[in-house]
Amino acid sequence: MSNAIATIREDIYNTRDSFAAVLSEPGLNFEREAGFAVQAIQASDYMVKVAMGNRQSVVNAVTNIAAIGISLNPAKKQAYLVPRDGKICLDISYIGLMDLAMAAGSIRWAQAELVLVNDSFALQGMDRPPLHSFNPFAKDRGDPVGVYVVVKTADGDYLTETMSVDEVNAIRDRSSAWKAYQSKGKSCPWVTDWGEMAKKTCVKRAYKYWPKTEQLEQAIHHLNTEGNEGLAPEGAPRDDQLASRWIGQVVKAEGTEALKGVWQSGLAAIKQAGDMEAYSQFKAAVEKRGAELKKSESNTYEGETQCES
Repeated sequence: MSNAIATIREDIYNTRDSFAAVLSEPGLNFEREAGFAVQAIQASDYMVKVAMGNRQSVVNAVTNIAAIGISLNPAKKQAYLVPRDGKICLDISYIGLMDLAMAAGSIRWAQAELVLVNDSFALQGMDRPPLHSFNPFAKDRGDPVGVYVVVKTADGDYLTETMSVDEVNAIRDRSSAWKAYQSKGKSCPWVTDWGEMAKKTCVKRAYKYWPKTEQLEQAIHHLNTEGNEGLAPEGAPRDDQLASRWIGQVVKAEGTEALKGVWQSGLAAIKQAGDMEAYSQFKAAVEKRGAELKKSESNTYEGETQCES
């Protein structure tokens, strides 16, 4: 087991260049996030087994941390590494989604809560937060009847989104993760953590009415695709050249700043198309080119330093 952990640790720390190439949040520290990733995987023998069985998934998960701008810090409860479908996946909590929006200045404050059958809940109009009262010490507040998220915008307005249990489950029933559970018995968060998924579903609906932020858009795209939480595609026409066009732009990028611009533009186009295969190919190309550019720029800097001395 110690050899396996050493291998995983090496894989994680070898993502340093790729991490830097797609980093969207300068405040994220590679050393800390790599340490959190190692701790998360070595916490259970099963995580180690999955990681060793699909080492590339570990690399992908760590680089996704940088691209999305989310932290694995357990104290923040924003994101986690989880074993799913033979891979190590980056899972983003509803707290993480709200934190991304607040960090970008899209909203000042946010809260997501379940409403149970014995609670009192009332909307107060468009510009005031809802009234939600209950006894936190009650032994039985009943089953959930709905979920809501309320945010305060930068202008001081309140926006509230509500979803009934039936509405949440309608989204659940259309998700690829739930369909895999029904057909193959695969465990999924809709089974193990329905309440958390209900809150996340409500946040994912509500965010459409918040001021837009690139990081939040990317996080939700990640959940809907790699996180296997999104709606299953229903025969939309596929652009077979989408990935190759953007990979061509990646190869032409002459520096890390140029590469970041290609990443952002290509990601927006691929998200619009909802093409997960193109996304995976594009991301792999960006990571590879980012590592090449970082190495080239580092060698150039060292050469200039030697000349000056």
